[in-house]
Order: sequence, then structure tokens, then C-alpha cells
Amino acid sequence: MRTTRLDDGVFRTDAPNGLTVLTEKMPAMRSAAAGIWVRTASAHETPEKMGVSHLLEHMVFKGTERRSAQEIALALESRGGALDAYTGRDHTTYQARVIDLDLPLAFDVLTDLVRRPRLEQADLELERNVVLEEINGVSDTPDDLVFELHTDALWQDHPYGRSILGSPASIMGLGAADLRAFHQAWYHPANCVVAAAGSIDPQQL
Repeated sequence: MRTTRLDDGVFRTDAPNGLTVLTEKMPAMRSAAAGIWVRTASAHETPEKMGVSHLLEHMVFKGTERRSAQEIALALESRGGALDAYTGRDHTTYQARVIDLDLPLAFDVLTDLVRRPRLEQADLELERNVVLEEINGVSDTPDDLVFELHTDALWQDHPYGRSILGSPASIMGLGAADLRAFHQAWYHPANCVVAAAGSIDPQQL
């Protein structure tokens, strides 16, 4: 492990397996924000698999090897915390906000989501419809639609020009095996950044 001080209270640790850990200690706080940034998203997809990153982000919340969807939903929220995720063009992020005493629990949930999702076909059939509704919602919302059209016109054939959500055709063509293959290829320590700020002990984290 190699730790470098970047600023007052800010540290970067590089682990032997390639994982990067960024921490900022803020002594005045009694809460903490933490997340795992996976260095893959829509810009890393092929046209045929467009939307797989976003669909995978949805699917990890359907259950892991250790937790059901309900247990994931209640793990932090029942204690006043928050759990969320989003997919961009360059990275997918899973994040939590909790009181400092619950930071170990937050990381247990986050690593569970990122490392051990079930990705079952039965769950995919239901979640696919959720994403298709999101795509339809963009088409029905002018300010969202104009952003998609602008991005397509600006980037054209570049991966940045493709929709993060995917298209109805690409989403319908994705199966659980595609999600598992994408997860196995990209969701590994060397492709992740763990970050936390607030009432934390950088060494312990």
C-alpha cells in the first residue's frame, strides 16, 4: 500500500491490486459520504450493447449474493442514510451518505452491490421495462430530448454521441449473460476508485 498526502486532510492510497482510495478527513462533520466509481460507462460500449452500463447499474439493486432488493433498500435508509447510483459517459457511480458510525455498513452495502450482484434473467425482464419507460420519458420531455439530439449531432459516430440509456432495440437485445460479461470485464479493483469524505479515519478506511 502506498499513501500520498494530496492536501490538508486529503490522502490517496494505491493498493497492490490497482484499487485507488481517496479520502478527505473533515473533523467538524458527524456524517460521511462514500462511493465507488467504476471507470466504465456508455463511452465504453459497442453500438450493439448500447445502454448496458445503465441497465447494469439498475440491476445490481435487484439483489446480491447476500442481500435481497428489499434488504438493499432498507440497509441504510432505515438508519437515516441514503444510497444512490448513476451512470454517465465515462464512469458509473454507487454512493452512500450516512452518519459516521454507519460508514462500515455503507461500505459493506456498496461493495456488495459492486462485487456480488445476482444479475438474474427474471429480474432483468422486469427492470428492462423500467429502462424502456425512461427512454420513452426522454422522448416526451423536450428539454431532455434536445440534449440527446444535440449530443448526437455534436459527437456523431463517437461513443459520446450515443444515449446513456441505450435504444429500445439495444435494451431489448440485452440478456443476463451480457450483463454478467460486462460486469466481469470492467468491475474489478484496478478499474475502480473508492472515495470518502467527512468524519472518517483515512487509515482505517
